[in-house]
Amino acid sequence: MQDQPLRILLVRPHSQLLVTEHLKKFLHLEPLELEVVAGGVPDEDQVFICDLSLEKDPLGLFRRELQAKKPHIIGLTGYSTQAAIVKKLAHIAKTIDPSATVIVGGIHATIAPADYAIADIDIIVRGEGGTAIREIIRRFKRGEPLYFGQVALSVKDPGFEVKASTPPAKFPRPGDIPRPRRDLVQRTRYFSVWTSSPEKKLSTIFPRIATIRTSYGCAFSCSFCVVPYIMHSEYLQRTPEDVVAEIEGIGEDYIYFVDDETFLNANRMTEIANLLIERGIKKKFVSWARSDTIISRPELFKLWKKVGLGIVYVGLEAMDDKRLGNYEKRTTVETNRKAVSILRELDIILHASFMVDPNFSLQDFRGLEKEVLNVLPAEVSFTVFSPSPGSALWYKHKADFICADPYLFYDCFHTLLPTKLDIKTFYQHFARLYTIGWRGNPLRINKVRVPFAEVIKSIIYGTKYIMALKKIYQDYPSK
Repeated sequence: MQDQPLRILLVRPHSQLLVTEHLKKFLHLEPLELEVVAGGVPDEDQVFICDLSLEKDPLGLFRRELQAKKPHIIGLTGYSTQAAIVKKLAHIAKTIDPSATVIVGGIHATIAPADYAIADIDIIVRGEGGTAIREIIRRFKRGEPLYFGQVALSVKDPGFEVKASTPPAKFPRPGDIPRPRRDLVQRTRYFSVWTSSPEKKLSTIFPRIATIRTSYGCAFSCSFCVVPYIMHSEYLQRTPEDVVAEIEGIGEDYIYFVDDETFLNANRMTEIANLLIERGIKKKFVSWARSDTIISRPELFKLWKKVGLGIVYVGLEAMDDKRLGNYEKRTTVETNRKAVSILRELDIILHASFMVDPNFSLQDFRGLEKEVLNVLPAEVSFTVFSPSPGSALWYKHKADFICADPYLFYDCFHTLLPTKLDIKTFYQHFARLYTIGWRGNPLRINKVRVPFAEVIKSIIYGTKYIMALKKIYQDYPSK
């Protein structure tokens, strides 16, 4: 039995890919997943969050935190690209204190738990960690086994392999998931580039921003997305009252909805908007939305424009019906174009996200360049089509991967599959897409006045980012 309060250290790892480091100059969001886990820790226990993604010497800080905090439990999270780093951190933790319990969660733990079945890791948490931590702590204090069901796994469990084969069948109800502990991080260090300004003037283009999740999962099943696999195609939603209460308690003026798709339920989002207006809550919002959602509910986006919606990320993916069909997007080129037009009419900034296939020819790149010009002014970003770990496409193409560690390169920029063009040429054209898109960014086209120092800074950051994209081919081992 453990009678004394527990000390729990939650850790977000750093990244090791150069492109990711340059991207963080434009967007660096708080570790919401760890803040939610911290929210599930009982009041009598001590919990700390260590964000190594902010540090120049992340491993040094991690060692110092372990020695200073002497945690009973160490919780690590991470994406697939960070799996190797997570295992390294687990090894460091066990080296410093072999008696500490190391728990690993996050997206990679959920889709590939067997990858974390190593001696340095005691428990692998799949799915929502904010509810799992409550049961783990309860068991820890009672001296009971920490593994249970398909949620908290251990190689000590005789049924580990069977339980690790599919994600937990039941996701927690949204009302059971704790509120995030935003007080545990240094909030001034989290920001997102901002380009929306009807007044044509911004005091900063790098405002502090908070994140909030109002729903879990998605009602759609795009072929490149692992969310339907993780959530068993469920789409779970928090109540409007709960969402607005959390927004009301957020100190930042800017809020990023990190739902997979925020606006699927028009009635719910209308109620949230009306509650924000009734309570006089004034924020600026950015969110994701599907193009077909936008064209079917333009009045909803008009209402949210009034509430403060300034930027909408839309996964257009392609302006080619055949490719959209291959992606199982269930949208069309015409739908995409109408959505672009509606956002333009509402004076909501579009962030258009396009997907580049590894089998792109020079003609395909030229065609996409023309389509990009048609959506400007807009924020524009590009990803390289890669099968998501755990998805059916992942297993279908696994033998085709061109890298020894596909997890490391699954960052939506590195291709896992062979390219039709020479890989160096492929990334030259991929980087050129960003150059074309950034020339038509809303700040420039709309002639928004911003601090001169930030203009210079963004030019420097943008140039370095594009150069890093252009040189991605160097990350692959030479033949």
